[in-house]
Amino acid sequence: MPDVKMPQLGESVTEGTIEKWLKRVGEPVAKYEPLAEVVTDKVRAEIPSDFSGVLAEILVPEGETVGVGTVICRIAEDGTDTGGEGRTGEAPDRETVREERGRADAEGRAGGSAGGTAPTGRLRYSPAVLHLAREHGIDLEKVTGTGEGGRITRKDVLAYIDRMHEARAGEAAAEGERVAEPATLTERPAARRIQAQDDVEVIPASPVRRIIARRMVASKHEAPHAWTMVEVDASGLVALRERVKADFERREGVPLTYLPFFIKAAVEALKQFPTVNAAWIDDAIHVHRRIHVSIAVATDEGLQVPVIRDADRLSIAGLAHAVHDLAVRARAGRLTLADVEGGTFTVNNTGAFGSVLSQPILNVPQAAILSVEAIVKRPVVIDDMIAIRSMVNLCLSLDHRVLDGWVAGQFLRAIKERVQSYGEDTALY
Repeated sequence: MPDVKMPQLGESVTEGTIEKWLKRVGEPVAKYEPLAEVVTDKVRAEIPSDFSGVLAEILVPEGETVGVGTVICRIAEDGTDTGGEGRTGEAPDRETVREERGRADAEGRAGGSAGGTAPTGRLRYSPAVLHLAREHGIDLEKVTGTGEGGRITRKDVLAYIDRMHEARAGEAAAEGERVAEPATLTERPAARRIQAQDDVEVIPASPVRRIIARRMVASKHEAPHAWTMVEVDASGLVALRERVKADFERREGVPLTYLPFFIKAAVEALKQFPTVNAAWIDDAIHVHRRIHVSIAVATDEGLQVPVIRDADRLSIAGLAHAVHDLAVRARAGRLTLADVEGGTFTVNNTGAFGSVLSQPILNVPQAAILSVEAIVKRPVVIDDMIAIRSMVNLCLSLDHRVLDGWVAGQFLRAIKERVQSYGEDTALY
């Protein structure tokens, strides 16, 4: 029976989360027909079947994350017995799959008897049951099993834990009624913990949020972050955009935001300082010859980071179109794998939320990420006189394995000079 494995959905992707099964056990499957929707830290995609037949077994439930190459289901090819008598046709939930997987593992380890029949006698427990029991200090001999042949399931253990909590809560309530007997010092913290839990809403993390969390932790753990910032006078840029934005949108059909101007300044600076357009991979610095700019787009499901390929070849108008197209498709959930692969440097537009200072986390393995903060009118000193100017902070996080402060400072200064040079004569095309 052919196996379907978790594919590698991107050059640096090592795992994926099954978000939704599109087929149920027992349903026919055509070759190349989508079986499941998968979410990675880069993209949402569908896993097609490489075979025609019937979906015989689902091994990874919805919401579970597994590594690339893990078998997620099995297909019974046309004319093959699925061996699935008694199945309802519904995709199993996570608990059922884990219990079945654990039972199979336990039976396999028990081994040695003829015909694969497990020896009788001492009860065996699935890995999920054993993990729960160890975590909560439960004697499994006291748990009544409701599974086949009296087998203890994960649900049985969870129900036992609930009964334990209810019993302890009842004891605590009864103890509280005894006003003549003050609670001991060891009992008071426990009572406070129970009360605090009643005031907390626990929201399970979505697959996308769990992936983002793991990526952020990995980035901070692997890359030694350093941070620097410069102040930039963007008054000329503000005046230019105010003058041309209405005509540009009427002619081009997309808004002219500030972001394309900053991306243009950044890619020109990257050409001057190519070591910033680099990555730390396998204890070596990989300097990219092409400039592919990742842009951070906030969506309802979390941050998406699509890529503008060969951004240095685009005009400001071309960058405006690229930014608008990627942002619209990201928020509609229509990004493809090609849209999120291959970024070499990231520009993060935190100023859109009113932020004036931030320390972005690196989009590893990229060596640097630039945050463009909000443009704010502030009093500044020019030629010993106070003037009101449109100022913006540009913040750069960098991988100190790749870049030193001197290069980062020179790179930021190059961006600053380009932004401050924007004015009436700046070409948009």
